[in-house]
Amino acid sequence: MAKPLIQIALDSLDYNATIALAETVAPHVDIFEIGTPCIKHNGVNLVKDLRARFPEKLILVDLKTMDAGEYEATPFYAAGADICTVLGVSGLATCKGVIKAANAHGAEAQIDLINVEDKVACARATAEAGAHIMGVHTGLDAQAAGHTPFGDLSDIARLGLNVRISVAGGIKASTVQDVVRAGANIIVVGAAIYGAPSPADAAREIRELVEAV
Repeated sequence: MAKPLIQIALDSLDYNATIALAETVAPHVDIFEIGTPCIKHNGVNLVKDLRARFPEKLILVDLKTMDAGEYEATPFYAAGADICTVLGVSGLATCKGVIKAANAHGAEAQIDLINVEDKVACARATAEAGAHIMGVHTGLDAQAAGHTPFGDLSDIARLGLNVRISVAGGIKASTVQDVVRAGANIIVVGAAIYGAPSPADAAREIRELVEAV
């Protein structure tokens, strides 16, 4: 099995700070995620800028699309996004729209399972519709209430779907190897990197831990 990819969540609203963080951690990560608040605040030009600066990296735009899937996702794929996210709770038609847009651009659609009541059923239905990645995602508010993504990861991994599994939700150095062993293909790290005294050192440590599994 290929080593999981490491995704850094770029969550700042500050355009220049986002670019600076990307440059700092670039040697140690595979995917730049433009977080939902960040993309709402900064718009499609940030996608174009990151694409121009980092042609070798994957770029995920965390749109969390809830409606008008193809229409909303298309300009971001056209700007250079490799992956866009759509909420599983949006329903199958919206998910199919983002999948259609992704396929038209040789890119990927990720289903975000955040707040989906029946994650297994949603994962099965959207995988059958052609989704490329399942996002097991415990949001910030749920993390604050003590929730973790590990149970959901196990449930989705057991399905054996023909998709990659991305995991996000408070992952840090002490838990990242558990996430690898549980079957994650993409590991999303946010605050454990950008909130560290040295984001570059923190990203390097995460990379070394993942490679050691």
